[in-house]
Amino acid sequence: MSEQQPGDHLSIRISNEDREKVAQILHNAMAEGRLEMAELEERLDAVYAAKTFADLEPVTRDLPLQAPHPVAPPFQAPVPAPSARVVHGVTPGPSQSIAIMSGVERKGEWVVPAHHNVVAVMGGVDIDLRYARLTAQETTIQVFAFWGGVDIKVPDDIQVQVDGVGFMGAFEDKTIGVGAPGRPVVRITGFAMMGGVSVHPPKRREIEREQRHLDRERRREIED
Repeated sequence: MSEQQPGDHLSIRISNEDREKVAQILHNAMAEGRLEMAELEERLDAVYAAKTFADLEPVTRDLPLQAPHPVAPPFQAPVPAPSARVVHGVTPGPSQSIAIMSGVERKGEWVVPAHHNVVAVMGGVDIDLRYARLTAQETTIQVFAFWGGVDIKVPDDIQVQVDGVGFMGAFEDKTIGVGAPGRPVVRITGFAMMGGVSVHPPKRREIEREQRHLDRERRREIED
């Protein structure tokens, strides 16, 4: 077996979490006045199109923090650490989300109980876990969808297990994250009849829109 040569790590393929780390560096750089908005957008396009660490390295070459290294990343991930995701001794949020010919949305900094029931009958339910806190290391979201849809956004620091059953419907898992020690687990199960359950990471446009909002707020604080 040949020894790994210097620079071989740059050919390693990157994950969504790696891309988000670099995107956070770029947003921070713009908030500090190091990048203009046009430069930020151009570099973000390069980040989300990147396939390997070699593609990421030039994006932050002229910034204080460099692109992530597969062995020891020198910066924090934009999402909360696993230890901060699970909280104890707090009052959990609603134990169910029911939409019958209507819609229900759970998002923001809400506290998810260990078991959450979702019912969508000719209606829609949106569950956003990006800024949520969990009350247990293992959480179950039980879904029943009949002529309805359930959309669940899951950040990279949560491990997902999807094992629901669909009849003329489907449970679709679009997450690409892998389990890691210490990460909380969210199991999504249930039954979908002529309905759909979609589990996926946040869309790029949503992330960029929220980051731009945060950047504007930071700049206002600096100017004030």
